[in-house]
Amino acid sequence: MPRRTDLRRILLLGSGPIVIGQACEFDYSGTQACKALRAEGFEVVLVNSNPASIMTDPDMADRTYIEPLTPDVVRRVIEQERPDALLPTMGGQTALNLAVALAKDGTLEQYGVELIGANLAAIEKAEDRDLFKQAMERIGVAVCPSGIATTLEEAEAVGDRIGSYPRIIRPAFTLGGSGGGIAYNPEEFRAICLSGLDASPVNQILIEKSLLGWKEFELEVMRDTADNVVIVCSIENLDPMGVHTGDSITVAPAQTLTDREYQRLRDQAIAIIREIGVDTGGSNIQFAINPANGDVIVIEMNPRVSRSSALASKATGFPIAKIAARLAVGYTLDEILNDITGKTPACFEPTIDYVVTKVPRFAFEKFRGSPAVLTTAMKSVGEAMAIGRNFEESFQKALRSLETGHAGWGCDRPDPTPERSELDRNLRTPSPDRIFAVRTAMVNGYSDADIHRISSIDPWFLAKLRRIIEAEQRWLKGSRLEDLDADVLLALKQLGFSDRQIAWATGAQELAVREQRQRLGVNAVFKTVDTCAAEFASTTPYHYATYERPLERLRDDGTLELIAPESEVQPETRRKVMILGGGPNRIGQGIEFDYCCVHASFALQDEGFATVMVNSNPETVSTDYDTSDRLYFEPLTFEDVLNVIEAEKPEGVIVQFGGQTPLKLAIPLLRWLASPAGQATGTRIWGTSPESIDTAEDREQFEAILRKLDIRQPRNGLARSEAEARAVAERVGYPVVVRPSYVLGGRAMEVVYGEEELNRYMNEAVNVEPDHPVLIDQYLENATEVDVDALCDATGRVVIGGLMEHIEPAGVHSGDSACALPSVSLEQEVLATIRQWSEALALALQVNGLINLQFAVKDGLVYIIEANPRASRTVPFVAKATGVPLAKVASQIMSGKTLEQIGITAEPKPPLQAVKEAVLPFKRFPGADSLLGPEMRSTGEVMGTATSFGLAYAKAELGASEALPTSGTVFLSTHNRDKPALLPVAQRLAQMGFRLVATEGTARSLRDAGLAVEPVLKVHEGRPNIEDAIRSGEIQLVINTPVGRQAAHDDKYLRRAAIDYAVTTVTTLAGARAAVEAIAALQGQPMQVRALQDIHG
Repeated sequence: MPRRTDLRRILLLGSGPIVIGQACEFDYSGTQACKALRAEGFEVVLVNSNPASIMTDPDMADRTYIEPLTPDVVRRVIEQERPDALLPTMGGQTALNLAVALAKDGTLEQYGVELIGANLAAIEKAEDRDLFKQAMERIGVAVCPSGIATTLEEAEAVGDRIGSYPRIIRPAFTLGGSGGGIAYNPEEFRAICLSGLDASPVNQILIEKSLLGWKEFELEVMRDTADNVVIVCSIENLDPMGVHTGDSITVAPAQTLTDREYQRLRDQAIAIIREIGVDTGGSNIQFAINPANGDVIVIEMNPRVSRSSALASKATGFPIAKIAARLAVGYTLDEILNDITGKTPACFEPTIDYVVTKVPRFAFEKFRGSPAVLTTAMKSVGEAMAIGRNFEESFQKALRSLETGHAGWGCDRPDPTPERSELDRNLRTPSPDRIFAVRTAMVNGYSDADIHRISSIDPWFLAKLRRIIEAEQRWLKGSRLEDLDADVLLALKQLGFSDRQIAWATGAQELAVREQRQRLGVNAVFKTVDTCAAEFASTTPYHYATYERPLERLRDDGTLELIAPESEVQPETRRKVMILGGGPNRIGQGIEFDYCCVHASFALQDEGFATVMVNSNPETVSTDYDTSDRLYFEPLTFEDVLNVIEAEKPEGVIVQFGGQTPLKLAIPLLRWLASPAGQATGTRIWGTSPESIDTAEDREQFEAILRKLDIRQPRNGLARSEAEARAVAERVGYPVVVRPSYVLGGRAMEVVYGEEELNRYMNEAVNVEPDHPVLIDQYLENATEVDVDALCDATGRVVIGGLMEHIEPAGVHSGDSACALPSVSLEQEVLATIRQWSEALALALQVNGLINLQFAVKDGLVYIIEANPRASRTVPFVAKATGVPLAKVASQIMSGKTLEQIGITAEPKPPLQAVKEAVLPFKRFPGADSLLGPEMRSTGEVMGTATSFGLAYAKAELGASEALPTSGTVFLSTHNRDKPALLPVAQRLAQMGFRLVATEGTARSLRDAGLAVEPVLKVHEGRPNIEDAIRSGEIQLVINTPVGRQAAHDDKYLRRAAIDYAVTTVTTLAGARAAVEAIAALQGQPMQVRALQDIHG
């Protein structure tokens, strides 16, 4: 059936901020859907709260609303825009749940909006655990022995029926298994059932008999209205059941199924998608197979584009979201042409002639108190994907893409020799490092059968991993580089060994390995991802590197002719520029950097360049094959980047947009480009020079610049030993901020209030050595932090793009703090100083492109905290608030244009007040505390805009799922130092009609000032205490600012209770003042929604 003509306007819902379980793969699917629908002539209205996404760029949709994703807000957008249809399957679980809410409360019917992509019945049948179970019984597909519960009593009854432990608890309508888990005993069972019931918006959990040790598979399936069904891709988890598929190492296509087993999964998947009734889009269906007897059980189905859809799209080249969007508006699969071949219809199933491995990236080190154990609730913050000709190659490439310091699967450091009991435990317990425990076991004499028995990892994977170790022992152990001939080097490269691993094993330098390889003719060749295993020619340059043997051809005279392996990189006549992406998402380096890379590609294409993207992250828009002219899906390591440079010979390389990942390569790359091999490519690094970036990072060099410019900075010092650290802290004066030099996202940074704490930090957090000094800075207590993003061109003109005032005080990592643009409370004189210093520093550091500067203001004095001459995480927010796309402008500057030519000569004035708020994942990490500090822990951000600060802040909090109450009870507890400043906050709350409760000391000081306050016990003072009050729903807002370790520890329980029961919690006084202003605005003003296109004209 051709495209529907009765629809004109389509509403698309995004997935909101990046959270664990729902990351930027939904920015990728939403962006694809926008492009596909507009190409078909539809008007697209988009609602999403995340400013760092590409989909919220004003040119992606016709009408773009960066607003909180709540039923109430979306209802206002529907009222204003009157769309004909709502497509909810591109925005993850958030969009799906919103669509269900709007369908059920009658909004869609009232405004005549049709649900397309998946209808309400199909969504409910797939998402409601009870309905799904009944549907599977009807078609004879086995489900796990289980039961549904909506209360703890029902859960206990289901548990009694199942009988045995462990049991798995899965909440309905949630994302990434949030709130669920594995219970090994009655106490854990009750705790997880409670958190699951709470996490599920419909208060429903499924309790299953555990299938721990079974093998897990998923199929990506698409179906259209003519009942054409295609299996896009099969994916197999390397980890057995019990680990959330988002946290498992996964491999595509499935490796260990016999043809008969695969056909059976196919048949069941097709039966399931028909029964559930998804007929205009993609679905993801998960199965478990018992390795003992081959029994198959279906685990669950997502009736939408899922996290795995991004992986399957990148793995096959088949754009699931783009095709699903077209199916939703009436097309059938046989009417849609495959983009990559340009000849085959989309009803052709993709075939792949390579192996894809995805490895997740974790951040447990950020959440002390939460054990690094993997369960059915997802905890990874990002992932890397790699493509190789066999499992070993793609697996080792994926591990070196992760940027956790590994050059592959071992062979880059001495192997540990742990106690047998400890090694057994590491093999048995799923954790981020279990795959390295497998290696340790193999090296320490465990057989594959032993490892399989303890870990349940399939013997096929273990046999493949064993091949890597055997190759290493046969060819590398005790060898020198010159002993390795072409055959050996080729064999090692085909098993995915990096030059760094070969260098470590042979005691050589990495570049020496490269030179030896190239001299012997062992070079990477680039192959194409073409959806059809080379059956048709591919027009899309989407490449991966591999190593191939020369072909042998028989000549007429009977002699052999050797033909070199063929590289599939096509010639290009336009000027080329290469952009290095950000690699896997992690805390401290998220989607904002991918946004900058995508903007660079778009801007430079407009300037007539051919753009070449290199990245290893399957979730992002940058790795979409139609974002850049060429895409290389490769690890961002020195070796792999050089391979691409030698293949493409670009004119320029951009390293300033992908966060720390490409910056770490900048200096080695600069040196290599100056060598004869580098000069042969004719390539140079564009933008601010790596030396300038280094100068800004290096304490001593940066201080010299500040002294020359007479710019004030907090008292500080550098310590290379513990004694030195104590002396420096004494001189600087407590409290101090201590941190290791060169960090990303403030790792292991702490505010220390005295010598005792300093000694503890030295013992626990860092080892101070002469090469790894510790930085010690004066902590500016209660100072206001300011962020500046500025542009500088080759003529020395500096234009400030945005000046943001932070809400949380200095000492809270800038990535975790809310901020306001324009600033709300700073004096003109202070602002003038900040602008003047920003310009002076941009010129002193010879910036060519973007620079981000951080300042602190205390008692009217301005201090510089740091300067980063590169793109920063605030760039997308500033662009959305001011209407000036900074990353695009910076790319044009790097290509040689001046700010005058681009038409930006003055600081843009934001038309409205904008507020950015960070979103933190504490719910996912039981045991971790929600107190903010100098170490960054947020995973994403949202934005609120309004005519006043109060309302903009209220909208940002609502978008971050920290909705502020307009009535009820507020609990107050602060340190003595904060009590005077708490008084005005408490007075305003009382005036606005809130009931106040407080701990003894705080209650006394507020009562003395004439306020009515009820006292409540602290956690350690007895019962009923504040924790009981929170858990029984009596408290609507918590304001708690502890100082010092005892208070921080004591109040941790009540902050944890507030997280568990979703009570909005404020842990800084500045945050409390902003909250009070926001509550006043909510009580007095109606919430308005505005499209970006209207705000910026």
